[in-house]
Parts: sequence; C-alpha cells; structure tokens
Amino acid sequence: MPEPTISVVVVTFRQGEGVRPALEALSAQLRADDELIVIDNASGDDTPRVVEGAAAARLVSSASNDGFPAACNRGAALASGDLLVFLNPDAVPAPGWRDAIAAPLTDASGWAAWQALVTTEGGTTVNTRGGVVHFTGIAWAGGAGEPIGGESALSEPGFVSGACLAIRRLEFDRLGGFAGDFFLYHEDVDLSLRVRLAGGSLGVASGARVDHDYEFDKGPEKWRHLERNRWATLIRTYPAALLALLAPALFATELALLLVAAAGGWLPQKLAAWGDVSRSFGRLRNERNEIQAQAEIGAGEFAAALTPALGSAYLGAAGRSRVLNGLLAAYWWLVLRLLGAGRSA
Repeated sequence: MPEPTISVVVVTFRQGEGVRPALEALSAQLRADDELIVIDNASGDDTPRVVEGAAAARLVSSASNDGFPAACNRGAALASGDLLVFLNPDAVPAPGWRDAIAAPLTDASGWAAWQALVTTEGGTTVNTRGGVVHFTGIAWAGGAGEPIGGESALSEPGFVSGACLAIRRLEFDRLGGFAGDFFLYHEDVDLSLRVRLAGGSLGVASGARVDHDYEFDKGPEKWRHLERNRWATLIRTYPAALLALLAPALFATELALLLVAAAGGWLPQKLAAWGDVSRSFGRLRNERNEIQAQAEIGAGEFAAALTPALGSAYLGAAGRSRVLNGLLAAYWWLVLRLLGAGRSA
C-alpha cells in the first residue's frame, strides 16, 4: 500500500521575508510525492520572489486579494495529496512535523480533521491546543498563554485552528471546502462545525508542532470580520432546534456586544457587521439548507461540543465573572436537557 501524500497550502499577503522560515522548514521535511502550494493574494511586494526561492514551493499568483478561505480553496483545487494541510505563512513547523501531522491518516484516531499543537514564543508557550466554541458562536484559542506540557491527553476540540489545519481530502471536497465569502477569520470554526454536523470528529496531533507568530489585536476592522462571520456560522451550521432555544441568549449577547464595542472603539464595525449579514441573508439561508441536508447528527449531539463558559483571557471581565458564567451554565444545562429530550435537528 503506497504511503499517503500530503499537500500543504500556504496563503501569503505581503509577508516578504516573513514567510521564508516556514517555507524552509517545509522544504526540509516534505517528501518527493508531497506538495507545497503557495497562493499569493496579490501582495505587490517581494513575497513572490521569496516564495520562488523555496525549492519545494509551487507559486500561484492571484490577480486580486480574495481573502484567506477563498485562496485556500483555490490551492486545494490544485492539490492532489491524500491530506490537505492549510498552514499560516508565519507558522513554522518543528522537526518531525510532517510525519506527525500525517499520522492520523492511518492510525486509529478516526479524525476527519485535526490541527497541530500551535505554539508561540519560540515553542515555549501554547498558542492553541484546540479551539473552544461558546454556544453564542464566540470562539477562541484553547490554552493560549499556557506553558507547554501535558498535551498528550487533549480532548476533542470545539474547532481546529486554521494556523495549521489538516483535513482528509475526500472530507474537504464532500463539505465544499471553506466558506469562501468569509475573507478573514472564523472560517476554521465554520468548517470544523460542518465536519461535526456531518458526523466527523476533530482532533489535535500534539506531536506535530508549529510555532506561530501570533498577535490578536489587528485593529477595529478585525471585529467586523469576526462578528459578521460568527453570525454567518450560526446561520449556516446550527441546527434549527438549537437556534430556537438560543434565541434569547443571542439577543442578549448582541445587546452586550453593543456596549463592549462602544467602549472598545469598534461600534461602527459592529454595526457594519449587522449590515453585512442582513445583505447576505438570502445566500446564507440557501447555504444553510445545503449544509443541514448533510447532517448526520442531531441538535443535542452537535450542541454537546459547545461550551457555556467564557473561559478566555481575551474576553476580559466577562470571562472572569462567576455570576455571569453561573447564569450561562444554568441556561445551557436547560438547553441541553431540552435537546436531549427531543433529539431534533
């Protein structure tokens, strides 16, 4: 039986020399039958020159910047490997990464999609050991800031991180790839939830490590993308019974986020995200119908992977509030009981 092959897709936009460490690490590890495809989103700088200097890389230049998920889909369409791996251009694979990221293809894990253990600060600190999805659709990197250690016992994540996301080629094609209209952010959450809805499981290949040069704060416009795509994910992926039970919580969350956005200086972006979702609602509804038609699990099983706890340092006072987290836990307990009784999708 031939060894499985992998196709690594890297999307660049004005990385310049910043992409060289990742390309050099990949070139040192990929086998002769593997692929490294770089989609450059019209960088307009010396990024293409740097990529062309990497012996193993195939450069595909886009005429315009169509965003990260659309470029990933383009790279996947050109790939031929058994496993697709989407790697951020500033995520540098550690030695042994190639074999470790490919291992779940043939071992007993049974995962449909998985991620590497993503580190930061030179491999000493966790960037994400598996994403967490709150029932409101807010999502964050699990374990961010923790020291490295104890990752071998990781449980199934709420989502797998796009910093280094691996998915079986057949599964990616079956699900239709990433949501190409997301442009930036939350596309990994959306794809992961569709994997679960279609009956697949997620995992973390802790032996595969990449060090990610990560910074959360990228300006107010990031919040527009995050909020627009959070709502697009809710509309597309959440079963109807779950959405109905969450309606009061989602309404309250929007009111709270208005105050947070006003205090944080991104209220215009929050309002713009509402407009984006409103204008695209017809398309999102059609996409929802297609996605829900592929569902292999009920609303209760889908909801079981979500969390009521706002346990992220990025959420500030809300994440530290025992009263708020207690109320959310009680609300979620009731939702799960109701879904467990009806088991409806």
